[in-house]
Amino acid sequence: MTEPAYSTVDPEIVRTLPKVVLHDHLDGGLRPQTIIDIAAETGYDGLPTTDAAELEKWFFDAANSGDLPTYLTTFDHTTAVMQTKDSLVRVTKEAVEDLAADGACYAELRYAPEQHQAKGLSLQEVVDATVQGVKEGERAAAAAGHRIHARLLLCAMRHADRALEIAQLLVDNYGEHTPGEGYVVGFDIAGAEDGFPPSNHVAAFSLLRENLIPVTVHAGEAAGVESIADGLRQGAVRIGHGIRIYEDIEATMGGLELGKVAKFVRDRRIPLEICPTSNTQTGVCDSVEEHPFNLLYELGFTCTVNTDNRLVSGCTMSGEMVKLAEAFDLEYWQFLELTTNALETAFCDQPLRDELEREVIYPAYSKLGDAMDLAVDEVEGRTAAAGIDALHGEHVHSHGVGSEEVELSMENLKAELEQLGLSLDDGEDEAEDADGDAGDDAGK
Repeated sequence: MTEPAYSTVDPEIVRTLPKVVLHDHLDGGLRPQTIIDIAAETGYDGLPTTDAAELEKWFFDAANSGDLPTYLTTFDHTTAVMQTKDSLVRVTKEAVEDLAADGACYAELRYAPEQHQAKGLSLQEVVDATVQGVKEGERAAAAAGHRIHARLLLCAMRHADRALEIAQLLVDNYGEHTPGEGYVVGFDIAGAEDGFPPSNHVAAFSLLRENLIPVTVHAGEAAGVESIADGLRQGAVRIGHGIRIYEDIEATMGGLELGKVAKFVRDRRIPLEICPTSNTQTGVCDSVEEHPFNLLYELGFTCTVNTDNRLVSGCTMSGEMVKLAEAFDLEYWQFLELTTNALETAFCDQPLRDELEREVIYPAYSKLGDAMDLAVDEVEGRTAAAGIDALHGEHVHSHGVGSEEVELSMENLKAELEQLGLSLDDGEDEAEDADGDAGDDAGK
């Protein structure tokens, strides 16, 4: 898609809109000054600088390596200052506060308990500290005039052998009447993806399925379609990143044909936890303008917008949404769609999802619609379907319609494919001879 000359949204308005964050790493979003403070308190002397502004810049520069393994080395410093109860409480509390200040009304923070035991904490003590931090963060945000509900996902490191142990930790902390107090809501595997498939941890996933605990997996970032398929086979109901699903989409003269995995992800509405800036840093694409987001969105995939690592990627939820608007000419109603996509697939309970939708998200967009003179109605505190339709305009996705080919105009199709290194057959005469059925293999 050609980059628009202007954004259709106001960044200040975007900042005030309610947001739902599904993919945010606790150890990737620390405040620079907090890192410096805790390093001084705990005797960690490995920081490249003790100036907060310089440290923030160092993280961002180091993250722009173009590959995931190098990107991950930045976490050596953040995890080094997250090894005590007090530090974990502080980092978690501040993460909740910072997300709330950026408009998040619901956030899932994920972390790997096994990476926070260097100073002797047990796995349960790590979980206890982060639960305390979430509760303190929610209270602090409320005192500042923000409403946020935060939850925790426990990650196992995919290159290690402790996944079953972390899965059992999750089982022990899942539910309101456990030490997790209802704040621990799901499982993930993280770390270097390529060469470490989800199927390496079959026993962990089996335990989670037996206990009916929801799972997301990092897949389709450093590795391709098979990594996504493997995560789905293990029971994943969301995919962290997942953007390389486009490699399972084939270009033809008639449009685009979805492969088996892509079709399953789209038609079953498996959410993609898309993190635009992070994806440019790890080499999935060179810029947000070249990101496959718009292709996937237009094809009807269930897309959500996320930060991944706010410090390391130098990003916020508001900033990620504005970047997408600038790159792909998104409008406010599309932000509402992306937000409700995330809320509908959050791992919290249904009553909370209904409450946030009814009391926070729809009223905020309804108010915005009124300000923009859109026909948005409210009935007894609920946004009426007609109001939502008006805010959505005439843009309609064909989620789950079962169509194997999605027709796009030839001009837009070629532009989208060119951004991803895909192309249609060049010779029109040859295409006619083949009745328009021949297509390149999209660079696979």
